[in-house]
Amino acid sequence: MKFLWQIGIILAACFIGEGISMLLPFPFPASVIAMLVLLAALAVRVIKPEKLHESSHFLMSNMSFLFVPSGVGIITIFDSIRGSIIPLLAVCILSTIITFAATSFTVRLLVRLQRRLSKGREVEQ
Repeated sequence: MKFLWQIGIILAACFIGEGISMLLPFPFPASVIAMLVLLAALAVRVIKPEKLHESSHFLMSNMSFLFVPSGVGIITIFDSIRGSIIPLLAVCILSTIITFAATSFTVRLLVRLQRRLSKGREVEQ
């Protein structure tokens, strides 16, 4: 029963995300809004992380099964995208490289900021 309550909390966040997405004057993914709603609820401690532990662990450990419908969908429309396979692969590879570069830049920036903050604290002491 506890597991169903946890899934219900996650579904409630999804429904709230859908509602907010419909109210926005521009298209925005409801799933992203739902994640932000859930993050906000966890951040302000409206929902305690322990209350979602079992369901989140279950979903994370079975995540590969959640990608099966997407893979099957791509296979069913493969004939339609066959002519665009090279541009699609190029976009995937390029976006992966950009994501890696942005992540690397962000990590380096944060490490530098952390070092500056720790040096500033050492000087004060």
